[in-house]
Amino acid sequence: MNTKNFFNIDDPEGGIARELAPGITTTVFPGDQAMISVVRLEPEARGVLHHHPEEQWGYCVSGSGIRYQGDEAVAVSSGDFWRTPGDLPHTIEAGGEGMVVIDIFAPPRKEYTKPGDGFAAQEE
Repeated sequence: MNTKNFFNIDDPEGGIARELAPGITTTVFPGDQAMISVVRLEPEARGVLHHHPEEQWGYCVSGSGIRYQGDEAVAVSSGDFWRTPGDLPHTIEAGGEGMVVIDIFAPPRKEYTKPGDGFAAQEE
């Protein structure tokens, strides 16, 4: 899509690429009040436990894995979504088929408004 405010989950055009961890990449689409991050996890990929002040919502588009939040480890699969309050330590681990997750941050994470590597957050 070539219009300013329209995007497609399978087309990185208009997004900002980041490599979050080995086997985990994202394309970030920032807005004024929130941002969407389309995260792709290879099979068995695991993120780094971290936290940030922004509220985060996640939606599993495809695949399955484990969402770690605080003291919880919850199995998630296609169709599941979750809320991560600001400053709560969290990460995710993909299952054997990998996963695609859409994360929504409010307010937008300043660290994600430019290409780069890592979660750009406080690691635990």
